[in-house]
Amino acid sequence: MPTLDWLNRDDAFRVAERVPTRVLRPHAAGHEFGAAAAGSGNLLIQGDNLEALKALLPFSRGRVKCIFIDPPYNTKSAFEHYDDNLEHSQWLSMMLPRLQLLRELLAEDGSIWVTIDDNEGHYLKVLMDEVFGRGNFLADVFWQKTHTRENRKARFAVLHRHNAVRQARRSASRPLLALHRAAIRRDGR
Repeated sequence: MPTLDWLNRDDAFRVAERVPTRVLRPHAAGHEFGAAAAGSGNLLIQGDNLEALKALLPFSRGRVKCIFIDPPYNTKSAFEHYDDNLEHSQWLSMMLPRLQLLRELLAEDGSIWVTIDDNEGHYLKVLMDEVFGRGNFLADVFWQKTHTRENRKARFAVLHRHNAVRQARRSASRPLLALHRAAIRRDGR
């Protein structure tokens, strides 16, 4: 199986295990954690997402059915809340421990959906193959973000984004795509 190699790759594989486990505390707005929150099924966590994922493990390891993440596309754009201008190896080192922790959260029949564009999409596929196993690849779903073409001189029109989809384990009792097809038939689409 192909693997990626980048500066500080070996260190990136150990980041998730070195992240300290933080205690989730109720927010002043009345959010609850632990057994009380488990009943509602919803949590709002503010803070570093790597620390938040690690804090969720004791409560949710192996129980999450669907994960959707929208990481930085690394397009060198300016955003207020995160850096979208990382050197490629920094981006890979940032993504790897998060994917490792997300894998731990997924239920046996769970899936992870990651939206990305062409800047890092192909690297993300190989990275996800390494973290989740190549056999757990389901699809690269294209989302058409625009329905009109762009007429830029000497430029291609970028009309879509990727959604890289993996399931937790192929040994799940019912194939994930069959569940989605059944849901689509029920909705009549």
